[in-house]
Amino acid sequence: MSEVVVKPVAYNHDGRSYEGRLVYVEGSKPSRGLLMAPNFKGISPLAIEVASQQVNKDRVILVLDPYGVEFHSASDDQLREEMQRTVQDNAGLRSRLQAAYEVLKTEATAMGVKADNLAVFGFCFGGACVLEMARAGVPMKAFVSLHGLLQTPNPEQSKTPAGPVLVLNGADDPLVSEATRLAFEAEMTGIGADWQLVNFGGTLHAFTDPYANIPGRTQYNPVVARRAFAMMHDLFDEVMA
Repeated sequence: MSEVVVKPVAYNHDGRSYEGRLVYVEGSKPSRGLLMAPNFKGISPLAIEVASQQVNKDRVILVLDPYGVEFHSASDDQLREEMQRTVQDNAGLRSRLQAAYEVLKTEATAMGVKADNLAVFGFCFGGACVLEMARAGVPMKAFVSLHGLLQTPNPEQSKTPAGPVLVLNGADDPLVSEATRLAFEAEMTGIGADWQLVNFGGTLHAFTDPYANIPGRTQYNPVVARRAFAMMHDLFDEVMA
């Protein structure tokens, strides 16, 4: 069985140092490049575990660094505070996500991936990052949000996404209200997006996270997780070479 390689990738943006993780199968010649936006914990063991599970010989995955290297050893409380600061600067968030896209393009094309055969997926806060990339017009083949946050501060500025948008949502997620969901659906329709939102019944926030277990808030659901990842890869198979 081929070994999964996890390679640090350093980059700089707007005066801050970042270090993502490039995940690929040793000796592979991938045809697809995937950007993964992790949950609020950023570059964490869980993020690397997930990327390693989703990679194969046809895919190379870059786990983006949402906050910078100074936060790699930060506490959960510090990371939550930084996430809030990041969300409040939407233009700055989109700019750093664009930088991560450029890093993926550079690393993936160096491995033989065509520069236009890229897609992005993310979890929780990372799901919100995915949707901001879609709204910003980043040229990805597809955008997949798994139990992500849906709101954006300036929906009137959203552009038509470059590829289809798939939102995989827990119907009982306390972080996604019905009003927020309906506003998102109206926004996507209004900008002419190719969008789909799947509500998994009886499912809370963070349903793909094996360590999620906060009663009434977060709960791992292995059945829903399997279905969600299958839907994600089905979309990638549809739109990517």
